[in-house]
Formats: sequence, C-alpha cells, structure tokens
Amino acid sequence: MSEQPLLNVSDNTNLGTVEIAPEVIEVITGIAASEVDGVSAMRGNFATGVVERFGRKSHGKGVKVDLTENGILIDLFVVLNFGVSIPKVAQKLQENIRQTLKNMTALEIDEINIHVVGVHMEGTEESE
Repeated sequence: MSEQPLLNVSDNTNLGTVEIAPEVIEVITGIAASEVDGVSAMRGNFATGVVERFGRKSHGKGVKVDLTENGILIDLFVVLNFGVSIPKVAQKLQENIRQTLKNMTALEIDEINIHVVGVHMEGTEESE
C-alpha cells in the first residue's frame, strides 16, 4: 500500500468512489508551476536528477504534498529568474496552482507555501 492515504473526492456512492493519489496532486502542481513566467526550474533531489539524465521528465519535482487533518498543504521549491518580482511571481504561482487543482480535481487546498531556493542568472553575451 502507499505511505499516504488516497483522497476520496466522490460524494455519490451509487456509482462507486473516486480517489486521487497525492502523487497526482504533485504532478498537477508541478505542471501548473512551470506555466508561470519567471520560474526557471523546480528543485529536485538526487533521484529526480538521475531520472532526468535518462530522459524521463519528473513533473512532481520540487513539490511536497501533505495531507493533514486541516486539509491539503503544498510546499513548492522553485528557482526564479533574475530580475523578476519575487512576491508577484509567488502570488501568480499560488493562484495558478489553486485554480488548476480546483478545475482538475475539485479539491480545496488549505495552504500553498512557496520556497524560493535560488535565482537563475542568465549569461549575458555582448554583441560586437
């Protein structure tokens, strides 16, 4: 069995149940975060780095989902581009993730915490 319980999202038990694994929330969150301008990358761990070197994209990289008694908590670890407004990008991330999860899963998210773990500095090339 999985370490974290599945989320039961169906109200009508006549047709059966609908359950969503936390890994699905991680993937949806990762894709929604990558759509926001100003996000350079998501922070991963050693395992996701190895997987990506073999050509497989890890969409849940940099996302941590906790199912608590109070609701769903999401921690997002991002690297932003140099020169962007951190509060504005963080707010856009929270809004985009909340809306995308609401549209796709009908789940209400209690908290979306954004952790900026780095700034990506683009190399400037001088043209002659």
